[in-house]
Amino acid sequence: MSKVLITGTAGFIGFHLAKRLLERGDQVVGLDSVNDYYDLRVKHGRLELTGIDIEAVEYGRLVQSSVHPNYQFIKLQLEDSEALNGLFASEKFDKVINLAAQAGVRYSLENPRAYIDSNIVGFVNILEACRHNGVKHLSYASSSSVYGLNETMPFSIHHNVDHPISLYAASKKSNELMAHTYSHLFNLPTTGLRFFTVYGPWGRPDMALFLFTKAILEGKPINIFNNGEMSRDFTYIDDIVEGVIRVNDNPPTGNPEWSGKNPDPGTAKAPYTVYNIGNNSPVKLMDFISIIEKALGKEAEKNFMPMQAGDVAATYADVEDLINNLGYKPQTSLEYGVGQFIKWYREFYQV
Repeated sequence: MSKVLITGTAGFIGFHLAKRLLERGDQVVGLDSVNDYYDLRVKHGRLELTGIDIEAVEYGRLVQSSVHPNYQFIKLQLEDSEALNGLFASEKFDKVINLAAQAGVRYSLENPRAYIDSNIVGFVNILEACRHNGVKHLSYASSSSVYGLNETMPFSIHHNVDHPISLYAASKKSNELMAHTYSHLFNLPTTGLRFFTVYGPWGRPDMALFLFTKAILEGKPINIFNNGEMSRDFTYIDDIVEGVIRVNDNPPTGNPEWSGKNPDPGTAKAPYTVYNIGNNSPVKLMDFISIIEKALGKEAEKNFMPMQAGDVAATYADVEDLINNLGYKPQTSLEYGVGQFIKWYREFYQV
């Protein structure tokens, strides 16, 4: 049993991950700023499901779960280094999984400073706290968006990722660079998690599945960017969580074959690595919409639009390293995953 800090537990992936680790007996502290980037009813619902009384939550104070005796939650901002350092010093975490971040590609075009505060300043605070408190492994959320202008499919961790096309992507690439530096200088094991279009129950309201489902049920048109010429490697939340747990349980030890004369972007001599966690099966956007329509029993009114700044036309994860090193490959079908999301959506919003 480990004592694990998960940041972002009012968020989509963090909520599901905390539940899984608690079910297997780990001791978990959840952290989140609980900001209003999207519908707070969803964030509060996730917290309540893990036994956290919203009325009892106040900034900087640990709240005990009423459901899980080995779970506590604290409302905190990663930018608050003093409070974060105090938490690490008092709780003595074995491992840290950093999922808290300002999310969203399009939002980064409008509010760039939010990404610097949370994703850059917040992340260096996490690195410093791990360094000074004997943390055995830091896993952290990166993103498929780091592949940017790379058009070689499927995307491999061994590809160059030096051409991001949004500040969100640049902030995630920065996290990987910062993590490597701390792995190299301080022997801190770090693993970056490049997630590919995560979906499922309790999903984010700013993601396509949520937006499409909501609009179709309300009889409103859906916006389809790049005139539908898009594809995504949709990855079900349970598959993402299983991948994160396997990564968390297997800290990197370094690649002895790594050479500065032919540097591999995905590994290092230091205890550093990154993994793609994706379904390894890209789906065309119009096929995705058809699956949603079938599950809802209702056709969407479609509004075709040009490509949005910061978006890429396609994502496709190469997961060979995940398979070879951790014996795992995501495989949940899109039909099943979409069905599970819609079932949750109808129950949560009573529609």
